[in-house]
Amino acid sequence: MAWSFVLSKTRPLNTSTFSIFNLRPYLSIFTSNFSTSFLITKTPQKFKKRKKKESPRTTLVQTEPNRIPALEHIVERDAFFRFLIKSKEFLSKQPQHVLRLDDAGKLYRELGFPRGRKVARFIQRHPLIFETYRHDDGKIWLGFTDFMEELLEEERAIMDSMELDRVDKVRKLLMMSAEKKIPLSKIYHCRLLFGIPDDFRDRVAKYPNYFRVVVEDGGKRVLELVNWDPMLAVSALEKEFMLDEDKVKRAFKFAVKHGKDLDLDEDDTRKLNLLNTLPLVSPYSDGSKLDLWTLEAEKYRVGVLHEFLSLTLEKRASIHHVVEFKEEFSLTKHTYQMLLKQPRTFYLAGTEMNWVLFLKDAYDENGVLINKDPQVVFTEKLFKHAQMQER
Repeated sequence: MAWSFVLSKTRPLNTSTFSIFNLRPYLSIFTSNFSTSFLITKTPQKFKKRKKKESPRTTLVQTEPNRIPALEHIVERDAFFRFLIKSKEFLSKQPQHVLRLDDAGKLYRELGFPRGRKVARFIQRHPLIFETYRHDDGKIWLGFTDFMEELLEEERAIMDSMELDRVDKVRKLLMMSAEKKIPLSKIYHCRLLFGIPDDFRDRVAKYPNYFRVVVEDGGKRVLELVNWDPMLAVSALEKEFMLDEDKVKRAFKFAVKHGKDLDLDEDDTRKLNLLNTLPLVSPYSDGSKLDLWTLEAEKYRVGVLHEFLSLTLEKRASIHHVVEFKEEFSLTKHTYQMLLKQPRTFYLAGTEMNWVLFLKDAYDENGVLINKDPQVVFTEKLFKHAQMQER
């Protein structure tokens, strides 16, 4: 129809003078009578924004309604001070507490900064702690400030004064372990968690009545328990039971499976669940002899982790610390799911791959530790000075 209208109203085209501009009158008529809505436009694949796949590395453990911001903030604070803590530990072991800056830039794992970043950027964050200077060899070196050296002396004095307390912590760890022995390397790896000094492997020789170091096949050095102490084999949960029985009864929940036709109210359900919850299994019993998937075995594992956290300075531990003692505490690969079922006592912060386990009752509503070890007080003081630009 449109073409017949165009041809009837115009003269024949002169091909000698034909160009695209001669078609403008016809194109305007053509486009006014036809719609291009039927044409399908498709964005090329390379220009499409791809949605990032959910990953355990980035997926948060807690959903928004269940998050405790104060405890999540502690995890973020630890990430911020990662360079400070790791560099402090590494430099403390170096002769004269110094390190060439060129070498420091390559030790991103040891010093706790992201690969590819400049170490100088992280040094500048803490001017009261670290300093750089030019040595006689013309090279720039990294070291502690005089103020930081004073803090290190203060920390050593605290560790010396708390030595007997730390000895008892190690004894209790050995008493909880399946074979009453733990490799020295594992204790060393988690030493900061319990406030154990760096030279503890030399200090254990002072306590032959408690410890014995054995060299196993392959050269592995293992710390063994010498004497069992029944006075130490009392968990924090058992002590609390003597003071507040109802609180301990509410601490864990091992639900009894029952049909909906029972039509139980909340109070009756709680009483029924108590039949499963009590009695608890002592973390100082031999959990390795329990059948792996029984209720008693799960209660034992929950109790062990509760006692483990109670022994830590800040009543919390990361997945890396928990997994370190997997064999000794007879834990399973389902530990993460097991802990999620006990939200009354435990809180898991961070991401699914790098979660941190908290004892909830050890913190107030502002995320402040209720009972602080002297070592914790010192660490808070260190963090405070690390954020200052000048004294």
